[in-house]
Amino acid sequence: MNSINEHPILPIPQRKQVDFTFNGTPLKGYEGIVISSNLFLNGIKIFGHHHKDKSPQGIFCAMGQCSQCTVLVNGQPMKSCMIPLKPDMKIDSCEGYPELPADDSPKELEEIQIKEVNTLIIGAGPSGLSAAKTLGEKGVEILLIDDKDRTGGKLVLQTHKFFGSQQDVYAGKRGIDIAEILGNQVRELSSVTLWLNTTAVGIFSDGFVGVTKDHDQYILIKPKHLLVATGAREKSLIFPGNTLPGVYGAGAFQTLVNRDLIKPAKKVFIVGGGNVGLIAGYHAIQAGIEVVGLIEALPRCGGYSVHEEKLRRLGVPILTRHTIISANGNDEVNSVTIGKIDDNWKLIEGTQRTFSCDTILIAVGLNSVDEFYHKAKQYGYNVWICGDAQEIAEASAAIFTGRIEAIKMLNFMGMDISTCDDLVVLEQKAAIMKAHPAAPTQFACSDLEEDVFPIFHCTQEIPCNPCTTVCPQEQIHTVNDLINQLPYFQGSKDCIGCGNCVAVCPGLAITLVDYRRDVKNPHVTFPLELTENKIERGSKVIVTSEEGDIGTYVVLFSRILKQYPKTQLITVQLPSNLAKHATAVKFEPEKDIKIEEIDQYSSEPLDDDIIVCRCERVTSAEVRKWIRKGVRDVNELKGITKLGMGACQGKTCLPILMRIFREEGIPEEDITGNTMRPLAMEVPLGSFAGVKKEGKK
Repeated sequence: MNSINEHPILPIPQRKQVDFTFNGTPLKGYEGIVISSNLFLNGIKIFGHHHKDKSPQGIFCAMGQCSQCTVLVNGQPMKSCMIPLKPDMKIDSCEGYPELPADDSPKELEEIQIKEVNTLIIGAGPSGLSAAKTLGEKGVEILLIDDKDRTGGKLVLQTHKFFGSQQDVYAGKRGIDIAEILGNQVRELSSVTLWLNTTAVGIFSDGFVGVTKDHDQYILIKPKHLLVATGAREKSLIFPGNTLPGVYGAGAFQTLVNRDLIKPAKKVFIVGGGNVGLIAGYHAIQAGIEVVGLIEALPRCGGYSVHEEKLRRLGVPILTRHTIISANGNDEVNSVTIGKIDDNWKLIEGTQRTFSCDTILIAVGLNSVDEFYHKAKQYGYNVWICGDAQEIAEASAAIFTGRIEAIKMLNFMGMDISTCDDLVVLEQKAAIMKAHPAAPTQFACSDLEEDVFPIFHCTQEIPCNPCTTVCPQEQIHTVNDLINQLPYFQGSKDCIGCGNCVAVCPGLAITLVDYRRDVKNPHVTFPLELTENKIERGSKVIVTSEEGDIGTYVVLFSRILKQYPKTQLITVQLPSNLAKHATAVKFEPEKDIKIEEIDQYSSEPLDDDIIVCRCERVTSAEVRKWIRKGVRDVNELKGITKLGMGACQGKTCLPILMRIFREEGIPEEDITGNTMRPLAMEVPLGSFAGVKKEGKK
């Protein structure tokens, strides 16, 4: 079975194994883990075939947004990425059209529950939890709902340490730990009611918000105040093979690996050099999965340079000014074809290359899940919005915007906000966290060659300063104490070599050089997060620098600080001329990735081969045909082609459609946008009627 049984960061829990069937085949899985992950556990990536063209179907987003993974669970269509496995479940592909039930006898109905609340918060991620804490501490009655089985949102997928400041956003702690901290803070508030496994499905003109609780009970909620903290969904790309099983959003991959501890791949290729793509690559390596390569269309990666350097040190080829040409394979991905692009974003002929891989991660950005907010504004709700639903940014920024909007809500309610954080200060801090990082600078080597002191290998101004707050000697500072300035060491005599700064650094970009024992061959201490096994004295590691591998050296000793239990501090002895330039240690030398040139793939893929709408299998060629015939109304285009009318209701394809309009030279002001209507999510019709479920009282 494809389970992860060891991990340098994540504990491996005891999980109960249960029986279930898929398409009649008996299988075993883990109870409580979602169905899609249990299918991957058994090596199954194809969940069914599309009725239109028999194309294989699997997961894409793994967060309940795209409906790509729908299966029949005990005869009922459900999203496999949202439904936990229970013993003896009968799971089948959605092949063909299910017959209507023969039993047409009257069903026992129950009255639809109506609940009035002061404040409804949709989404228990970092922004929703932060807002709930701020409001709840003032005694505001809150109903907090989330469609997952735990609080934290995307934080539960993040095993790396976070940036920002310790005081404001728990910088230096891992996302999984921040999720637990925020969730526990909210659970302690008596004025907050938390409903998990509860999905908001519609905002209605009469002031009601429709939700489904535990995936089937329909409830109408009437809030006096509404906060939308629904986060973001991943963007898709269009290219031949873009819907093959094996092409996933990076968040889906992190869900499988970091949340459910499933090993879904052997070799992954990443498209997109923002923080999401870079971090997903590092998470893959921590899970024992090879990262074959990463491409970015821009001249440089848009993510933090410390994330990029972690991958480069581990031998991952990162190619900028490259794009994906196609995902290759019949039923599943077996390779990816890429090519170099010029300044006009056109493919440079003859630069096509193919990488062998079984998984392609799409990490090209996010779209805000903001449809509930816009619908609520249309209907005159008292509504606010925060986190990625408001603006795409880092999770640390979402913590700020949750607090900001909560204070605005308190002010609207007429409550005293004099004891709350200053809004102007919070908004300034949020703006810093949202700012795009500047280009990296050249590494400036320290002139010191005595005593012990830290070396800062971060060369990019980003909002991050936990190293300044963990130094017991208060010797680490930033220019003017600004969070987005590079850190520096104030003096050599006061450093005690404790290693706190090395262990806390989110970018693993600090080393400690100690000349006290040997001036010619100082001791150098590095952070390591690639193995759960403690590195023993006498072990051999490879030391790297920005220029590449320096050589193999013997470990003098290793230690783990109590407050940073998953970061090992590895100390080796290096020649003085190398000590201050060494950046990290690893176990294996860089691998030579063989890139095979091919000629069987067209440099200009046909639009007929590119799927825009996953649900209805509408191609780029069909969309462009009608645009060129003069169609400018998205609703008309939907009526002609069925684009956006499938189960996901346009969540994936409509943003792509707007890009096609731009490519066709159509000004935005000439386009009539899509008319948004409830429902925003799929709901069984029986839920609206209040049909009682068997076995429920």
